[in-house]
Amino acid sequence: MRLKPFLGLALVLLFSCAANRVNAQTEPAATEKRTPFAVGVGFSGYNPDYGHGHLLGGTVWMDYYPSRVPSFLQGIGVEIEGRDLNYGRSSTQPTNLREDVVQGGVIYSWRHFRKIRPYGKFSEGYGNTDYSAVSGGRLGYFHDSRTIFSGGGGFEYRAFQYVSVRVDYEYQSWPNFFKHPATQTHPARPAGRLNPQGFTVGAVYHFSRPRFH
Repeated sequence: MRLKPFLGLALVLLFSCAANRVNAQTEPAATEKRTPFAVGVGFSGYNPDYGHGHLLGGTVWMDYYPSRVPSFLQGIGVEIEGRDLNYGRSSTQPTNLREDVVQGGVIYSWRHFRKIRPYGKFSEGYGNTDYSAVSGGRLGYFHDSRTIFSGGGGFEYRAFQYVSVRVDYEYQSWPNFFKHPATQTHPARPAGRLNPQGFTVGAVYHFSRPRFH
């Protein structure tokens, strides 16, 4: 499973939506349909927790904020996220190191500021990684996949009427990480678990103007 086609599709969708919104500015405000969806793309820099260094790539977001919820749930939503980290490897890392994630979960936004909207989130999903290790004096290439969990947060800054800049932090947990076939030991520290973490900066397009206060 690779996310590169999805990153391209999300980017096309983001610009298409922006163009359509510009063309629709002449519609009366009273007839505007409120669609509580948002899509976004971003650039990610992560510590992959395999060796020392960093790994770069792209991220896509799709958010849904239901409008009809009890008052104490105002700001809660659902997020689907995909990330492909496959570039900018440090020299100390395997040359084929790659981490892909597709996940979904709950996002909660605080809407009490004029242009800044902080949020927190928790997700569960599917991750896979490629890496290499020396086994029996020979270099071997391996692949591993599993269910992962993540938590994080960040904020959005409304740059235009429907477009916001997002700064996102995420901490992931990959349990029971792959055992080396020769030594039956885990390459991760602490043993048996990867904890990638990092930041993403990107743009989010809201199909209706987000409520920031």
